[in-house]
Amino acid sequence: MKTEHNISRLVVLLLTTIFFLPLYAESETQYLTSRNELRVGWGDQLFESMRWHNPTFIARSMPETNQYTYKENYHYDQHLWLEYQWRFASWFAFGGMMDVSNVRWDNVTRNGKGDITAVEKGQHFYNILRMPTLRFTYFFHENVNLYSGLGLGLGINGGSETNLKGQHTDWGYALDLTVIGMSVNYKRLFFSVDAGGVYSFKDKNTIYLLSSRIVSASIGVRF
Repeated sequence: MKTEHNISRLVVLLLTTIFFLPLYAESETQYLTSRNELRVGWGDQLFESMRWHNPTFIARSMPETNQYTYKENYHYDQHLWLEYQWRFASWFAFGGMMDVSNVRWDNVTRNGKGDITAVEKGQHFYNILRMPTLRFTYFFHENVNLYSGLGLGLGINGGSETNLKGQHTDWGYALDLTVIGMSVNYKRLFFSVDAGGVYSFKDKNTIYLLSSRIVSASIGVRF
């Protein structure tokens, strides 16, 4: 009985392989005839919305002569990014990516009773990431592909605030990690969803992005 069971498993495995091989080969051929890929995407700002937010406590029991400026009314413009890649092989592609994100808020001055005495609008900071990227595709299908990716480059941070040196613009290292991505294909067009994160940091004490763009979606074309 055990021998018959093993033979049955071997037959099922063989039939499965025969069924999927043509799909694998067809997708690989399609990839190699369309080596260029361009896509534009949108991603979340979960880290920013958790790290910077409206104050949970506003002093309302101090003398009215006391004044304090709070950061309020945050708006998160999310990530917009553009990526180009060239496919060296069916499973490996190399290219470059640029990502832009922005956060806006108001500086609100309140007296000791919590009443607003002044509002300074237009406060913001932005991050611009530029980096080469690698992609590794490990599952091929005519309609769906699965992949992972990695990017390492430069992050530029700027805005209305200044760093310790009084500069409005600073730079640091940037990392883009795609743990898993999936693209749904229709001829040369495709829609993709990536899960991972982007990071930008000067050193351990100066972090501009941390696990931002955890989930992103994009549309693209292969040519």
